[in-house]
Amino acid sequence: MKKVIYLLCLSVFLFSCSDDDDTKKEVSLTMNFTHNWEGTTISSLGTSLDYTNANGENLSIERLRYLISNVTLRREGSSDIVLNGYNLVDVGEGTGLSYNPSTTISPGTYNLSFTFGFNNEDNQSGIYADLNTANFNVPDMMGGGYHYMQMDGKFMNSSNDETGYNFHAIRAVDNPGMNPTFPQDTFFTVNLGTVVLTDDSTVEVQANIAEWFKNPNTWNLNTLHQMLMPNSNAQIMMYQNGQDVFSLAQ
Repeated sequence: MKKVIYLLCLSVFLFSCSDDDDTKKEVSLTMNFTHNWEGTTISSLGTSLDYTNANGENLSIERLRYLISNVTLRREGSSDIVLNGYNLVDVGEGTGLSYNPSTTISPGTYNLSFTFGFNNEDNQSGIYADLNTANFNVPDMMGGGYHYMQMDGKFMNSSNDETGYNFHAIRAVDNPGMNPTFPQDTFFTVNLGTVVLTDDSTVEVQANIAEWFKNPNTWNLNTLHQMLMPNSNAQIMMYQNGQDVFSLAQ
């Protein structure tokens, strides 16, 4: 009789363990952001004119920071998992280079994407204390909200003089002033492709900064280096060029 009871207890124990093994735990996702210029790593910023854009202009990168939001995981037959929140990547300060949203995820194979900048619903003036402190705001006369990116430095102009540039991406705006209008949304979705999450996972998101200046618009810094925020055509060109900046490291 004791042997029968022992076998029954052992069966229950093994069955319970089997159930535990089959139960999928939740996992987390970490995104590491790295930066390069046509394959050459950008690990620090400075005043040297180390980079040459598609238009043949030598330039420096002295500040580079940009915003990503609404990381989204999608798989067939399931609702999208949107990891609400945002991350300000500041290459010069070395902050935001690793982003670990607090939401956990069931293991599986997903399509990974994020929004560059804020969508219009999230792009509301004054509500993000850290972005306010970082002076990432856009003036109300240009629609308010926040920058999507700030990239600043110098370039050698056609007169062979060093000239400052401010490559700032925001929501495209016309008629700056009391009643600005918005010809086109210029935030965009970055589709990184497929990721497989089995345990707590880390992926590398690569940003080729040279792409901002070359595809599909060959950027001429001699004519487009300052006052780009109120220039809706320039903002739309940035939106177009930004489509190929980010990729998932293989």
